Amino acid sequence: MRRALRLAATVRATTSPNPWVGCVVEPGGFEAATAPPGGPHAEVAALAAAGAQARGSSLYSTLEPCSHHGRTPPCVDAIVDAGVARVVVGIVDPDPHVQGAGVRALRAAGVQVDVGVCEDEVREQLGPYLKHRTTGRPWVVLKLAASLDGRTAAPDGSSRWITGTAARADGHRLRSESDAVIVGAGTVRADDPALTVRDVPGADPLRVVLGRAPAGARVHPALEMEGDLGDVLDRLGRQGVVQAVVEGGATVAGRFHRAGLVDRYVLYLAPALFGGDDGRPLFSGLGAPTIDDVWRGRIVSVDRVGDDLRVECSPA
Repeated sequence: MRRALRLAATVRATTSPNPWVGCVVEPGGFEAATAPPGGPHAEVAALAAAGAQARGSSLYSTLEPCSHHGRTPPCVDAIVDAGVARVVVGIVDPDPHVQGAGVRALRAAGVQVDVGVCEDEVREQLGPYLKHRTTGRPWVVLKLAASLDGRTAAPDGSSRWITGTAARADGHRLRSESDAVIVGAGTVRADDPALTVRDVPGADPLRVVLGRAPAGARVHPALEMEGDLGDVLDRLGRQGVVQAVVEGGATVAGRFHRAGLVDRYVLYLAPALFGGDDGRPLFSGLGAPTIDDVWRGRIVSVDRVGDDLRVECSPA
């Protein structure tokens, strides 16, 4: 199953809005991951690689095989037709079209099915997909970059570049894994960002501006949205956005944070110090009035990226 997880990670940026799934058929070590939309799912591709050797085998899939017709035929039919004896599943698919129907169909066909192997790891990997399928909203990643003393820019507003090239490339990888990138109109006016994917392979995400972007700004074509942030996320979810990365300035970051809409914080820390209290902070607006009101989360990971640190944090 951990091999299947590693396979799924290789296609993280190419399968959305479908889930990124890995599959291994044993014996033989035949393996595959989900193709881009319209292509074969991981189970079908692994079975094709196994051919006749799939009969009597065990198939390991990070997500429950589908049992309905979508862009492709049901994976369950391919598994049964191939003569697989046992299917090991990481987690049940919460998609309303599946929700255990794949497991039931396999068992009805006489296939042994075990569910819950490496469940926590699979849930972590598929977090954005699971949230989208259960709430209709995208998984929200708030990307931040700061000095060690928590400042994002000098008092005069200058900030390029706080982090190094490796951290910026990693930020582009995060952008490539996201279906949409969200910024405020103030950031567009101040920095005129293109918000495209560079330094890494991947398609450009949908560019979303909260407010109105000036005509001629590099962010165009962009979706301009206003109003309640929850309504914004609902609309993006209906458009098939599974993950949205927020790259706005302190105002937009503060709005998402205080509204409790962030699923994952990704903070790049540079070995730099502004050395005073007049630099620009990560968030603007009112913070916690007392220590009891301070937001506390859970550190997911800490990694060195070039000379910088990448800290991932989630709500507790």
